[in-house]
Amino acid sequence: MKLTIIGGGGFRVPQIFEAISTDGDHARVSELCLYDVSRERLNTIFAILEQLAPTLPNPPKLSYTLDLDDAVRGAAFVFSAMRIGGIDERVLDERTALKLGVLGQETVGPGGLAYALRTLPHAKHLAERVAALAPEAWVINFTNPAGIVTETMRGALGDRVIGICDTPIGLMRRVVSAIGARPEDVTFDYVGLNHLGWLRSIHTDGIDRLPGLIADDSAISTIEEARLMGVDWIRALGAIPNEYLYYYYFNREATERIRHSVETRGEFLRKQQNSFYNEAHSHPDSALALWHSTKHDRESSYMAESRPEKERNSREQSDVDGGGYQTVALDLMTGLTTGRASTMILNVANNGIVDGLPDDAVIEVPTTVREGGLEPHAVAPVRGEMLGLMQQLKASERLIISASLERDATLAWRGFAAHPLVDSVAVARQLLDDYRSVIPGVAAALD
Repeated sequence: MKLTIIGGGGFRVPQIFEAISTDGDHARVSELCLYDVSRERLNTIFAILEQLAPTLPNPPKLSYTLDLDDAVRGAAFVFSAMRIGGIDERVLDERTALKLGVLGQETVGPGGLAYALRTLPHAKHLAERVAALAPEAWVINFTNPAGIVTETMRGALGDRVIGICDTPIGLMRRVVSAIGARPEDVTFDYVGLNHLGWLRSIHTDGIDRLPGLIADDSAISTIEEARLMGVDWIRALGAIPNEYLYYYYFNREATERIRHSVETRGEFLRKQQNSFYNEAHSHPDSALALWHSTKHDRESSYMAESRPEKERNSREQSDVDGGGYQTVALDLMTGLTTGRASTMILNVANNGIVDGLPDDAVIEVPTTVREGGLEPHAVAPVRGEMLGLMQQLKASERLIISASLERDATLAWRGFAAHPLVDSVAVARQLLDDYRSVIPGVAAALD
């Protein structure tokens, strides 16, 4: 079985390689094909995988290419992990917003919309090439902003494209551990959009354990989301939000902290990744050791910009070490190919699950994966401020998708203005003008 990674020169690719090369009854990959537009990055990651392979039980055959059609042809699974514009344009996503006093973050707020605008044409092209050359393949989308990208790719691929994200995975891992349960013994209600969702119940033996967890000072203190947003707010909600909701619930505080930080997250990663790739390219024999040390620093600093200065390095070691999106991707492939059913939180079509959202809107809900298909779960009704926030954000996302498909700057302006974190139509227009001015991919998407 051939697995292709789009964005195969990306830093996290070795984690996928490690996951698919382990023992066990998971899906077996016979060939891992890496595709990227950067030969230098491909060479660096390929060298790391070659050094990793002898340490792993069942590594697949490795190949790489700069030709998209060659990469896609014959694939059973395609992982989309592209970063259009690279890390330099991520920095521009963040800084352009901050200059106007608006949240500067990669996937949340106007930065995420700019990222979407320059990415959607490439995501659409990839979906069309997969549909033409590997129509039976499943596309697993890691590319951010995952909800918008997955929804756009559905135009060519329908249900054969699935979006995944590691933040709900981490939340569930923490909560299951805190209540002393095993993942296979719980049922739960989680609902939202990508980077905007809530865990509203978790049952064992027919009993909802979430209220007790939230009420227990000791237990709730182990939950990263509670430390980030405050136990009092978690108790007020009666639910545990995805950690990205920090940027919505504490927008003023988050924006000020990022504005007064020495560097944005993008600037931190640019410095770190440029150093890594340059050093690994110059000293390929030590690339694997360098990757391991860089990965730990990267994971331990995740969302550090959202914390007060004295708490920047307070992320729990279990969160740093825990399995991320590569684990859920392997589980997803396994369920689709072997018939071993499992339940995970995925980005899939709404199809009536959340009343008040279009059927073709992509939402994030628990989904059982079985051989050959997906069974999204029904969830409890979504009402009040949760539904309102989902509707407003989804309206913004769909305007951006329409703007991309129609190459319409007016629709893009409306998309920026509709976003919950943009508080002025005039600021929305200036954001769009500035992004078009400094990021060629945004300008090209609308011209």
